[in-house]
Amino acid sequence: MTEKEAKPPIRVKMKIGEIEFEIECQEEQLQATVDKILSTVTERLKGTSFLTERAAPPPRAETCKGLIQKLWEERWFATSRNLGEVHSEMARRGFHYDRTAVAHALIDLVKDGILTREGKPRRYQYAQKRPP
Repeated sequence: MTEKEAKPPIRVKMKIGEIEFEIECQEEQLQATVDKILSTVTERLKGTSFLTERAAPPPRAETCKGLIQKLWEERWFATSRNLGEVHSEMARRGFHYDRTAVAHALIDLVKDGILTREGKPRRYQYAQKRPP
């Protein structure tokens, strides 16, 4: 049995406004799949009365990784931050992601060369590796 076959699929449930989705795919397909769904939903909702009749702003369909990249673009990571600080800042801005999702997104951004990680396991500090 290869490593790919051994990995169970990931299940994600999303709710955007009144629309709910359930996605099941392999880990390496997740980011692209979620991005496709979010862009499709956003485009479809633009053409409906759902967005035009409401007084409230449209639902914000953002990925965890995308939100952390926005923090990086705002130079929020100019000071080293730990997982708890990142999670709290996202919650303060109205995005309530699971801590493990935030941790995985931070690791992805470290691998992408956007952030750097220092310290020991469970005590990592994340900082800007390069300017936006």
